[in-house]
Amino acid sequence: MTEKTPTPHIEAKYGEIAETVIMSGDPLRAKFMAEHFLENPVQFNNVRGMLGFTGSYKGKRVSVMGHGMGIPSMAIYSYELFNFYGVKNIIRVGSAGSMNADLHIGDLMMAQGACTNSNYASQFLLSGMYAPIADFGLLRAAVEKAEELGYRYKVGNIYSSDIFYDENSGATAQWQKMGVMAVEMESAALYMNAARYGGHALCICTISDSLVTGEVTTAEQRQNSFTQMMDVAFGII
Repeated sequence: MTEKTPTPHIEAKYGEIAETVIMSGDPLRAKFMAEHFLENPVQFNNVRGMLGFTGSYKGKRVSVMGHGMGIPSMAIYSYELFNFYGVKNIIRVGSAGSMNADLHIGDLMMAQGACTNSNYASQFLLSGMYAPIADFGLLRAAVEKAEELGYRYKVGNIYSSDIFYDENSGATAQWQKMGVMAVEMESAALYMNAARYGGHALCICTISDSLVTGEVTTAEQRQNSFTQMMDVAFGII
């Protein structure tokens, strides 16, 4: 592995990244986690502004890093972490749009499975449709931690979409009919890479807006105030 690092996207040397990485789409959210959760954080990446830091949390070594927006970006970073840096666990903490009337702004959505409109799975040459799912051990631990902390949460299917501005105005309703609870843009690729390359993965999202009620939050709120998902993620490492 050492001969393959640094990679084209991560300037860290092998050993500078912990076996558990908590990732966020926004690199500034990764910086926030480093500043507020880690002891003695050391920056290991700034390629393309995708910040990454390694430090300790309650005596355990852990890294935090951005992964960018969308399945291709998540796919690149998680691939390199699993394959070139010896990472075993990736927990994504991010925002999601509610597609469920009982999921409100600030609630946590734990993605047991991830539907997608992406073609990412085609590279694996499967003879049917693949169902990307979370690691059960991480999911169970996250649920127990949320219960312990008294945080509102739901567990279920999430929709990882390649499209933010969708021409198909009826798409949301069709996914809702299938019981899909929220939409984001990365988890399916993370779960597929974890399955293929021997890792463990979980997505914990905070609801930032609702496609049901029209509730919304600001970019600053999403960056700095969605800390409950971080409490859960750091609480299970």
